[in-house]
Formats: sequence, structure tokens, C-alpha cells
Amino acid sequence: MNWNNAIKDFNDYLKIERGFSLNSIESYEKDVKKFKDFINDSKSPIKINPDDIKEFLVVVSKTLNSSSQSRIISGLRSFFEFLIFEKYITSNPLRLIESPKTSRKLPDTLSTKEIDELISNIDLSKQQGERNLAIIELLYGCGIRVSELVDLKISDLFFEENFIKVTGKGNKQRLIPIGNITKNKVALYIENSRNKIKVNRSFKDHVFLNRRGNKLTRAMIFTITKQLAERSNFNKSISPHTFRHSFATHLLENGADLRTIQQLLGHESITTTEIYMHLDNKYLSEALNKYHPRA
Repeated sequence: MNWNNAIKDFNDYLKIERGFSLNSIESYEKDVKKFKDFINDSKSPIKINPDDIKEFLVVVSKTLNSSSQSRIISGLRSFFEFLIFEKYITSNPLRLIESPKTSRKLPDTLSTKEIDELISNIDLSKQQGERNLAIIELLYGCGIRVSELVDLKISDLFFEENFIKVTGKGNKQRLIPIGNITKNKVALYIENSRNKIKVNRSFKDHVFLNRRGNKLTRAMIFTITKQLAERSNFNKSISPHTFRHSFATHLLENGADLRTIQQLLGHESITTTEIYMHLDNKYLSEALNKYHPRA
């Protein structure tokens, strides 16, 4: 078995058997190819042993942080699990290799005042103003991922029931409630701005389009949020994910429980949602005084 065939089959496995998104597949492929380049085709994938992995990790540890190292280890572990699944090998060379401990960086968030200020800086006189407003309202109002936003379809909008349907990681679908403000901004964009675009037939059901009638890319969403942040003179790093973090944090601060937030965000594990417990001492004290019998 050669590396190119193994990687191609691995991609098919991730797509068909595991239901991974294109972005996830590309990330896994990139990590495996990095190891392939290190080995330099001197060994077949089925001949790799733990010492080969350790040598590779020593090299990458000099240039990559612990989080990136963990991601590579995870990608390689999945690759060799695939080879076990296909019965090419009987044991995983990463079986006894632990990922480095990573510190959980607290996500940047925006206050409601900052979100209102940012939205007020959207130029509605420009052709894409209504679209950009609907994008920000959806990111903050529903807490969806960028990939979920760019792939959102008109047929996924159940406005009469006040829900939208998104397809998240692992091709898993979930329904998310949508508030009146967000719903109205999206509806106005579709009825006014979107209807004036000559839509590419391949993307006729996609909600968010560029001026050429193609669906927006993830990179374009990042550009839109970056430009808005610069226009608002915010002294913090802002990305589309910042609105998702803000969505979860504001829900938690206003009394929503972690399980509800987990379902809304589409997190598979509650431990992923727990990062949003980065609340100030005042809120924690209020919670203690309100809910504990000895307070």
C-alpha cells in the first residue's frame, strides 16, 4: 500500500463512513500528509511503528504549540484506526502516545452594547448591507458556526414555526429557534436584496450569496466581520466565532442551563460547552446566594 492511495481511501472513509464535513476531511488529510512528508515515502503506511511517530512528534514540537500537536496526533490516530478498520494493520502505533496537555483559552466575547454598536456600523445604503446585517444577526441570534451559515438553505428556514435547520459537524442536523429580530432581518434580505441577484442555478437554494449569485465562502464571512470590527474601532480580535461565543455567554449569564446551550450549539460533549463558564465573580456570587441553601 502506498501513501497516496491510503490517504485517498482514508478521505472516502471519513466522508462515507464517518460523515465528516469537507473542512474536517481537509484538516485530517493535511495532518497525515505532514507525517507522510516526514517519512518521505521510506516506509509504507502499514509498516509505521511507534518510534516513527515519536521521532515525528519531536520534530513538530519544535514549531507547533500543544494545541496543534494534539490535533495532529488526533488526525494520525484516526488514520491508523482506519487502517485497522480495513484490516491492513492489527494495532495502532499511536495507542500508547498521549496528547500534550493544552490550556483552554477563554473565547473572546462581545457585550450586547458592542454588538449593537457593530450592527449600527453596517452600511445599509450599500448593495450588500442587508445581507451583512442578516449574517451578523444569524451568527449572534442563533449561535451557528460559519460552515453552517454558508451552507444554510432557504428550504431550511421554518419561519412559521420559528426554527431554522442547520447541518453541523459530522453531517448532524439540528433545529434552532430563531427570534423575531433575526427572522425579520433574514426575511428582508431575501425579499429585497437577494431577489435582485442573478442566482447561479447550483446555489438557488442557498440563503447567502455574493454579487455574482454564488454562495458565500467562509473566508468572505471572516472578511465581513473583520471589516466591521475595524469600522467599530474595537480593541479585540473578532471573528465570526466571536458571535457564537457571545451567544452562548449571554444565554448563560441570563439563566440558561449548560445542557440547553449544548443542544443549541450542537456540541457532542458537555465538556466543550463548559468553556463558557468564564463568568465574573459577581455573577457567580449572585448564583450562589440565589440557589445554595447555606447562602
